[in-house]
Amino acid sequence: MPEGVPVNRVSLRARLRRDRALLLMTLPAVLLLAVFAYVPMLGNVIAWQDYSPYVGIGSSPFVGWANFERVMTNPAFLEAVGNTLAITAFQLVFYFPVPIVLALLLNSVVTPALRTTIQSVVYLPHFFSWVLVVTIFQQILGGAGLLNRVLADRGFTGFDLMTSPDAFLVLITAQAVWKDAGWGIIIFLAALSTVNPEQYEAAAMDGAGPWRRIWHVTLPAIRPTIILLLILRLGDALTVGFEQLILQRGAVGPGVSEVIDTFVYYQGVINGDWAFAAAAGLVKGVVSLLLVLGANKLAHVFGEDGVYRKS
Repeated sequence: MPEGVPVNRVSLRARLRRDRALLLMTLPAVLLLAVFAYVPMLGNVIAWQDYSPYVGIGSSPFVGWANFERVMTNPAFLEAVGNTLAITAFQLVFYFPVPIVLALLLNSVVTPALRTTIQSVVYLPHFFSWVLVVTIFQQILGGAGLLNRVLADRGFTGFDLMTSPDAFLVLITAQAVWKDAGWGIIIFLAALSTVNPEQYEAAAMDGAGPWRRIWHVTLPAIRPTIILLLILRLGDALTVGFEQLILQRGAVGPGVSEVIDTFVYYQGVINGDWAFAAAAGLVKGVVSLLLVLGANKLAHVFGEDGVYRKS
């Protein structure tokens, strides 16, 4: 507001009275979020206890930071962190740009019927379970899969990609691209729909070709969306596909497939070391929060809003 212009501030009571219908509509969602997301956080207190489910939280003795010391000095946990970061970094390079490229390609399709057909085809794998996705890849790339049989019929030596630790990183990234890249284009297509067609016409009149129009019109239009999703992805960097990895852990071994989530599952649920697993999960949560805050701050430095901006 310009200086000297009075600002009418509405009291909290007036705002509550004005928005009471909206508040009542959101109340059930807020209650569900509180019950299933925030109340269970109170159970994280077991990370500071020698917790036993047989005596409960109230009777389990406190051990201070001993569980966190165990986590940070555990070689298996550090290996799981290394695998998690390797998978995240690889997928940031080879998976994150794929929905953007698909959205740009679909946006260039002139015929609406063809665009709708392509969208339906690329969306479909998102609704498959990871069990089905892994099974399909097994039937194609496994030791007795379709590709191996075709190679054998032509006198070539086959291979079993599904049990190769060296190819595991490429394999799970290919599975993620096939399953979720099509679904990921929805947000980018929505952002592209807001671009004024007159900008493309003006750029074309100035002599800009298709690539120049993409670089100077399309990409700047979706840059805030790209940065927002990149920040959210960095916040989720320590969370990679639990179900996808645990389904294939036995085939390639924990050396390349053990990530923080599977480590916590096996330590806490399978081995019954609940306090140790809770401490590992809290370490992961704190680091993820710091990644979001850091990436959001970096977005502000480059002039973008990011996830939030202080008013």
